[in-house]
Amino acid sequence: MHAARRRFLLQSAGLLGGAWFANGARAAQPRRERLPVAAVVTEYRQNSHADVIVGKILEGYDQAGGPGPDLRLVSLYTDQVPKNDMSRDLAKKHGFRIAKSIEEALTLGGDKLAVAGVLSIGEHGNYPYTKDTNQHMYPRRRFFDAIVAVLRKHRRAVPLFSDKHLAYAWADAKHMVDTARELRIPFIAGSSLPVAWRQPALTLPRGCALTEALVLGYGGLESYGFHALEALQCMVERRRGGETGVVSVQAVRGDEIGRAEKAGRWSRELLDAAVATTPAPRKGRPKEFAKNAVFYLIEYRDGLRACVAMRTGLAAEFAFAGKIRGEARPQATWFRLQEGAPFRHFEHQLRAIDHTFHTGRPAYPVERTLLTTGVLDTVMHSLAEKDRLIRTPNLDVSYQPTDWGFAQGMPP
Repeated sequence: MHAARRRFLLQSAGLLGGAWFANGARAAQPRRERLPVAAVVTEYRQNSHADVIVGKILEGYDQAGGPGPDLRLVSLYTDQVPKNDMSRDLAKKHGFRIAKSIEEALTLGGDKLAVAGVLSIGEHGNYPYTKDTNQHMYPRRRFFDAIVAVLRKHRRAVPLFSDKHLAYAWADAKHMVDTARELRIPFIAGSSLPVAWRQPALTLPRGCALTEALVLGYGGLESYGFHALEALQCMVERRRGGETGVVSVQAVRGDEIGRAEKAGRWSRELLDAAVATTPAPRKGRPKEFAKNAVFYLIEYRDGLRACVAMRTGLAAEFAFAGKIRGEARPQATWFRLQEGAPFRHFEHQLRAIDHTFHTGRPAYPVERTLLTTGVLDTVMHSLAEKDRLIRTPNLDVSYQPTDWGFAQGMPP
């Protein structure tokens, strides 16, 4: 057996590799062999998700030639090639293959699977929206199905990363997770928020008696609402019993936000605690919510109530607050991002991908992103249906969290 192949099989079985710290950084050890990987992306332009993830494989976490993951890009498939595409010049510089199909990306044009892992990045590009719910129809399931078709053909399962929410439609997301489970594909997905810096550096105790939770969010209701939901889920999944799923979702606007507060469906105390962790604008915080504010109200199967407060105008940041039974004050933290190139919060997401590809064990459960995908899909339907409360028996997603941590210190 070829030495590189033997080493990859041992790593996939968890027999090689060093100790990992709680913050996701690898303990000091000799550099591992750089595994060959393929990337399947919608487009590759400056500061696109392809750039800030794959670019760190090519040119280091700082994207300036510094240290990077123990991965080696050998091929790239781009679904679209805009005028400001970077991939062709990067291929000349780094010597990876520009593939004309997803199958070619995984086989390098040969008759065998030629990669030890695949990154699927279906974000950015010129794609349509659904007419009724205004959801961006990125081809994430199409990418997934094409990748899986190659794995089936060659009767091999290699680790797979899928960026952001799994799909715009719940049925597609469920199909993806079920298929990966059937084929025993180590599958990791989601946002960079769960592994970004936190100030203060808060980790909820595993098994805590969490009674209510809230995340502050901003930006696009689908594109950034997903990040807010992942920030929420990576915290609440640590409550007693682990995750058990969601029974209802509703998006509310205008006067309904105040009525929901009076009904006890979200907590002003938690909102204030979350906002207080973030830097105040120069002109101070407004006294009222922005007119386009939207609150996502979520009820979990075990009785936990949670809220994502989007577009409040109070802070253009992501922050969490939660109440633990018996504690007088909420636990709260600000999810800090590096708001400029090279966006190194993606470095810590790539560390989790690197770990998954080398060990064959996902750094954190894909079920987290399955659930947030389902909640987000339901939110978009609630908004389209005049803020209707939607029961969600389909979101009976149960899982236990891992202790994979987040970035320590401060953004560079």
